[in-house]
Amino acid sequence: MQTVRLVLAVSLDGRLAPPGGGAAQLGGSGDRRALEESLTWADACLIGAGTLRAHRCTCLIRDADLLETRRVAERPDQPDAVVVSRQNNFPGNWLFFQQPLRRVLLGPQPAETGFDGWVEQGESWVVSLKRLHQQGYARLVVLGGAELATSLLAADAIDELQLTLTPRLLGGEHSWVSFASQLSSHLPQSLAGLGAWQLNDSSCLGGDELLLRYSRRHQLGDR
Repeated sequence: MQTVRLVLAVSLDGRLAPPGGGAAQLGGSGDRRALEESLTWADACLIGAGTLRAHRCTCLIRDADLLETRRVAERPDQPDAVVVSRQNNFPGNWLFFQQPLRRVLLGPQPAETGFDGWVEQGESWVVSLKRLHQQGYARLVVLGGAELATSLLAADAIDELQLTLTPRLLGGEHSWVSFASQLSSHLPQSLAGLGAWQLNDSSCLGGDELLLRYSRRHQLGDR
């Protein structure tokens, strides 16, 4: 069985970044710990090309106890980083390509350089996720950005939501469900139904941040 978990820190009005866009670090130390716990659980993280361009790196597990958890389980220190992109060439001087993890491209063509593996992108998320599962990726954490999250939601491929609400209002168009994507106007009706999402946990992280964890209640025939 495969589980896809979307992990994001958002403002109270659901924004990922300020109106001007760019890389944003909205969460505090409590959110960072929650993120690292999800990375500890994961086999791989999914990163959109736009998010990689904005940050030029990915999140790593840093806390010693979480690294030890993975080592005891005989897993690599970091989950693999799977970049979702139709482009197959990225600047090699980005920090991402020096970080201590395995890099995999999910795209139509293999990467020219810098990646350790390639999974051919399917014509749908159903196909792409199946191919990732065949590579041993049963636990996937989606790190963004909004375009990637929206495309997965449009395919009803998100099983769990982990959202950290941060105490700020940002405004603008950079919502975690992308306004720019035509897919945002065509999300499955089943996602909006009463009981579509089950609240599994809510906890205060300190710094007036609130962590919410939801799981998708899939009905027979949803997938």
